[in-house]
Amino acid sequence: MKFLASTFCIALLAFSLGIFLPWWSIAIAAFVVPLFIPMQPWKDFLSGFVALFFFWGIMSYIIDHSNGSLFSHKIALLILKTDNPMGLIAVTALIGAIVAGAAALSGSLTKRFFSK
Repeated sequence: MKFLASTFCIALLAFSLGIFLPWWSIAIAAFVVPLFIPMQPWKDFLSGFVALFFFWGIMSYIIDHSNGSLFSHKIALLILKTDNPMGLIAVTALIGAIVAGAAALSGSLTKRFFSK
């Protein structure tokens, strides 16, 4: 139950901070939540990873779908060397997930370090 609560809180806080702050505010959200909902470090990493993988994947898909995939086709050709906008969305979600997972792990280990 803590895992789902932590995952939901990270995604919600990342969305809220993302409205006002730059993209890296997802790391702040993922760092803060394990301080208040502590779990084992690997579970905190997985919680941050899953939360942002789905959050950024869904947000990227919504943005891509709203403009008819015009921009993502061009960027996919430049970066991935293939006309695959879904691959670009997956790479975007993976980058966000790695950043959030590392930040959540850092938050978990910080909590563990200062609680002893």
